[in-house]
Amino acid sequence: MHPHDTDVHTISPELPAMFDGMKLAAVATVLYILVRCLNLKSPTAPPDLIYQDTPLNRFLLKSCPQLTKEYIPPLLWGKSGHLQTALYGKLGRVSSPHPCGVRKFLPMQDGATSTFDLFEPLAEHRTGGDITMVICPGIGNHSEKHYIRTFVDYSQREGYRCAVLNHLGALPNIELTSPRMFTYGCTWEFSAMVGYIKKAYPQTQLIVIGFSLGGNIVCKFLGENRNNQERVLCSVSVCQGYSALRAQETFLQWDQCRRFYNFLMADNMKKIILSHRESLFGGTSSKRIDADLSRLYTSTSIMQIDDNIMRKFHGHSSLKEYYEKESCVHYIHNVNVPLLLVNSADDPLVHDSLLTIPRTLAEKKQNVVFALTLHGGHLGFFEGAVLFPQPLTWMDKVIVGYANAMCQWDKQKPPCQKSATGSPPQAEGGCAEEKA
Repeated sequence: MHPHDTDVHTISPELPAMFDGMKLAAVATVLYILVRCLNLKSPTAPPDLIYQDTPLNRFLLKSCPQLTKEYIPPLLWGKSGHLQTALYGKLGRVSSPHPCGVRKFLPMQDGATSTFDLFEPLAEHRTGGDITMVICPGIGNHSEKHYIRTFVDYSQREGYRCAVLNHLGALPNIELTSPRMFTYGCTWEFSAMVGYIKKAYPQTQLIVIGFSLGGNIVCKFLGENRNNQERVLCSVSVCQGYSALRAQETFLQWDQCRRFYNFLMADNMKKIILSHRESLFGGTSSKRIDADLSRLYTSTSIMQIDDNIMRKFHGHSSLKEYYEKESCVHYIHNVNVPLLLVNSADDPLVHDSLLTIPRTLAEKKQNVVFALTLHGGHLGFFEGAVLFPQPLTWMDKVIVGYANAMCQWDKQKPPCQKSATGSPPQAEGGCAEEKA
């Protein structure tokens, strides 16, 4: 036998244990990162509510259980505000329906042409009344977005007529007819749509709804002129930031990746603006804005685009003036109809410091309820068991639930309390004339 044949090659028993330890450490690290990034340890809870104790608010909390029950997002990813926001932005909604509506064109005084889509109810409203939801979508959005289509279809089936504003310039197949497009706080197009609805349906009552930027527009619309609150039963604002001036600094911070979201939003705005380049910047009309397109191409934030382009549509001399005059924070205290303000604590676009505005408002005004969820991201609010979300979101259900409660409250009020002027609801039952 060859002497080498008797050699035995052995592996130190410590080596397999070391490799197993490294594998376990790697798995533990990945799990730790997943738990942290997906926020899996975060609890679920009902929305944090700020409101005053009035008969109307007590009725609301009994009639709208979504506001008092736990909001439970999908287990594996629903507690991440970033994933909620990303999925909303990329996918919109699950199994998005295709509601059938009619597109209306409204000529504006400055030559612009506003459009909105009108959807008739698919069932009788539970109160038997004629109720129209007038809806303002988020930045650069329109009636064809999945989250709008899902909400409209659900509302139609609950007996609501829906009118959805298409932001000026947002629809890719509709050309601008003047050198102007939608801006952060311009209420002209929304006002024209509401005026059309009031004239076309003299008996209808309105529920005013705004999403994100649309929330700023509807609150500003209601507060800038008391007449705008006529025939309005209530209003809902979801995921808005209330003050562009205060949000400006937070949008430049990398905390919660806000700077990255800012870049993505700016890139989307650039595409919309450049798709209307000829209408906005072409020709020789003296009304066309003075804009340096090279600055638009190099813009990496919404603020740069607002300063170089958007503020000039309405003649604002500075970005500060534009943000001051177009933010609803200066008008929202004039809103006297019932108002539900909804935000999410993990919304990566809305900094927590901005939420002092709705908190303070709800503490001071009887008509305001502020609901803050732990999870939901920006316009996400998906619900589901483990992985797959449901077609309807918590946001869809809470808006319709709130609207149903307000319609029921209005129906059961004595006739002398029913008001078409948008005055605040009376706190107690009965009428002054009857008590006399």
